[in-house]
Amino acid sequence: MTEYDHSRPLTAQTVAERAHAVAPRLREHLPVTPLSRFAAFSEELGAEVLVKCEHQQRTGSFKARGSMAKILTLTDEQRQRGVVTASTGNHALGVGNALASLGGHGIVYLPENASPSKVAALRRFGLELRAEGTDSGILEPKARAYAAEHDLTYVSPYNDPDIIAGQGTAGVEIIDQLAGESLDAVVVAVGGGGLVSGVAAVLKQHFPELTVYGASPAQDAAMAASVAAGQIVQVEGHDTLSDGTAGSVEPGSVTFELCRDLVDDWVLVPEDEIRAALRTVIDTEHQLIEGSAAMAFAATRVRRAELAGKRVAVVSCGGNISSSTLVAALS
Repeated sequence: MTEYDHSRPLTAQTVAERAHAVAPRLREHLPVTPLSRFAAFSEELGAEVLVKCEHQQRTGSFKARGSMAKILTLTDEQRQRGVVTASTGNHALGVGNALASLGGHGIVYLPENASPSKVAALRRFGLELRAEGTDSGILEPKARAYAAEHDLTYVSPYNDPDIIAGQGTAGVEIIDQLAGESLDAVVVAVGGGGLVSGVAAVLKQHFPELTVYGASPAQDAAMAASVAAGQIVQVEGHDTLSDGTAGSVEPGSVTFELCRDLVDDWVLVPEDEIRAALRTVIDTEHQLIEGSAAMAFAATRVRRAELAGKRVAVVSCGGNISSSTLVAALS
């Protein structure tokens, strides 16, 4: 079983190197998502807003990257014996997709209030589902303990160097798609911190002056609170449209120091701003995104004054939103 030695520091340079190394392997299994200019946001902000369309990724989320990167490190025997994970939905979908491609069995611990559409998709992958509690801070230790007790591989949603490197391949693609052009800033939704850690490590190595904005819903911003406190802390989260970023940060997570060192500005986004951004993307670009992606767009509006005149990449992290959630958000 592949395990990271937590006594060794995981540096941004190491993450970037691992992301560049795994990117060619991921292209054998996952599509390269577009980097598209969104005209309405560009005009509104007076900036060039380029969107990394991870809502068009297989399974509808960037999580397919990290999951595939991790599952690729396992032997056939490890995959067949089984992997265990904890997820609000998107990460588990990524695990299911990786196992469907490479073979193997998966068990998912997910919250009781997980999106019905995501639960239905997980069942279609043939994953064994265990709904317990409503917080990742509870689910992740249970999943880890079950994996250890039964000699199975635990696949963390974010607290794993292979997962982080996999998410960082989105940054590798952004660099390729810019084709030599500059980039001033990137806005990334933050839950456990795997996506922003991977993407920021890759992009800052290439663009040292880049400003990284970490966006979280004001209702549930565990990583931002932890960075502010100087250590991982538990926060009382409240319901948010950005359900993909909801939940606590696992104690000892390797993403904490990466987020602390790589994120230049934390943007805490109110719910009404998330809903407004969701409506704007649907009305102007006619593309369906989920709440956590809309939250990243909303963060650009919160920071519009300092983004004016700049070239900004927004990572639109996913498109998995249920019809009931969408109707509620739009009304």
